[in-house]
Amino acid sequence: MGIALVTGASAGLGLEFAWQLATARHDVVLVARDEGRLTRLAGQLEAAAGIHAEVLAADLTDRADVERVAERLRSDERPVGLLVNNAGLGLNQHFVSGDLAAEDRALELMVRTVMALSHAAAGAMVRRERGAILNVGSVAGLIASGTYSAHKAWVRVFTEALAVELKGTGVTATVVAPGFTRTEFHERGRIDTAHYPAIGWLDAEDVVAAALADVRRGVVLSTPSLRYKAASALLRLAPRSAVRTFGGYRRALLDEALEAPAPDA
Repeated sequence: MGIALVTGASAGLGLEFAWQLATARHDVVLVARDEGRLTRLAGQLEAAAGIHAEVLAADLTDRADVERVAERLRSDERPVGLLVNNAGLGLNQHFVSGDLAAEDRALELMVRTVMALSHAAAGAMVRRERGAILNVGSVAGLIASGTYSAHKAWVRVFTEALAVELKGTGVTATVVAPGFTRTEFHERGRIDTAHYPAIGWLDAEDVVAAALADVRRGVVLSTPSLRYKAASALLRLAPRSAVRTFGGYRRALLDEALEAPAPDA
């Protein structure tokens, strides 16, 4: 894979991607907003794994910053062989009553930025006749639960279409669709997970290992764990009315979380 560029590298799955790639002896380009956190991580990776870690601080909801990252992907100097589009956020709100500006930021981050960086990476990789793009989706993309589901559904279909277009070029596209994963994601999004079943949780280490193994094999749709493979198959086969009913259950959990008093109330 050569050099890997990971977005959202300072926390959650992105942090795990950075560590696993570094320990597999890949140099990394770390992208996130918090430059201080990235710099500390770069030092830890270099000391522990003996690789080179490049820091690229960027707000991926800002188009000028996205273009800076895209330029790094297009560069033939220390070329990037793997792009991991991991950055994302959770919106703990309903669409109709929620903040539209927050919805815009989420759409920019999880849809347009994925498209823009994939375009930059694919162009450079096809020219070199090698490379891989890994987009982080979610099992949520198969259900109907807010705009997060819509964004992740777009990521899945986009990646499949990209894989079709890239066939025969030496470049691959993979989308990983994990279920609930133990990371900082839910805490940072202020999402109450108390009602989520314990059996549904995956470890970030296992999700990332499965995703990278599938990238190496050229798999297009990567679903970590047998339980989520089975759940995904059921969701694809189920009538959409049943899928919407499940989305209604998720909405009820969100209603309960939003109505609960703040911790310091």
